[in-house]
Amino acid sequence: MESSSLPTAMEKLANDFANRNWAYLDVEPGSCQEKTFRWPGLPEEEIMICVHKGNQIHEMFHRQDFFFFNYAYKGSYGAFSYRYDNHITVHEGECYIGQPYAGYALNKQSEEEFIIIGILMQKETFYRSFLPLLSSDEKMFHFFLDPRTNTFSDEFIHLKFNECAPVRPLLEMMVQEYAFPKEDTQKILKPLVLALLMYVARQYRAEKPREQDGTLSDKIVRYMSEHTDAVTLKDIAARFSYHPNYISALLHRELGKTFSEILLELRMERADILLKGTNLSIEEIALMLGYSNSSNFYKAFREYYHTSPREYERSFLSSSQEKSKL
Repeated sequence: MESSSLPTAMEKLANDFANRNWAYLDVEPGSCQEKTFRWPGLPEEEIMICVHKGNQIHEMFHRQDFFFFNYAYKGSYGAFSYRYDNHITVHEGECYIGQPYAGYALNKQSEEEFIIIGILMQKETFYRSFLPLLSSDEKMFHFFLDPRTNTFSDEFIHLKFNECAPVRPLLEMMVQEYAFPKEDTQKILKPLVLALLMYVARQYRAEKPREQDGTLSDKIVRYMSEHTDAVTLKDIAARFSYHPNYISALLHRELGKTFSEILLELRMERADILLKGTNLSIEEIALMLGYSNSSNFYKAFREYYHTSPREYERSFLSSSQEKSKL
């Protein structure tokens, strides 16, 4: 697609944004305390690209039932987050990423035009298409999964991208593709969004360096938690330049657990979060955790939790429904 179509695509999506029904709905019927946006696109759309273009935006504090990525393409805008009771400014070249249900509001009034490019992602699309490739970062894993285990979680990620990151070109491609959709537009958007999120993960790690202190056993467990799907004792030995037997003895001496016991514990902790926080199938979760087949996962899960994954999941859903009635 010719680059000359970008201004036309921007204008089209900006007009679409202004004409969408962004009605605020009550989080709970009859409630005036909390407002929410529902998915504003077609039900069959998994990804939406929005453009706000103008010199003002004033939103009521609200929540939404999807993931979103807002990028300051031109100028800056303000964002208010409830948990921290603060107002941040998202400058040009920076982004604001929010979870489902997280409360926030955008506001800005200026004599100069500003442009915000937003990517909206259906929850289950995010869990199935994007989370598996982002889950190695422990902090990001919990950020993206917290909304389902804590319904009124209020968190956001505010990042400034490295100038070398091709974020703007990726967003421009998405804008053009979505503004003039074809039959396969959603299929084309997915890898573009995935590439963008991988750059988000890279920048997130750069801005929030991993903890470097702690004992050797602390560092080993931290490394294991970031590679639960494929780590082996041999990998650990090569990573830290020690013999596997030394690593094994060290973990048992300092933590009172074997390598296998620690790995199982880390995997089961993630299994707990995934079962409670997503609608992924047992087979998909098993694969994410590094099990070659669901039978091995079932066996490990039952030995650890003394119940099956399905029974565990049903128990959590039943408990959640009971709490919602109170």
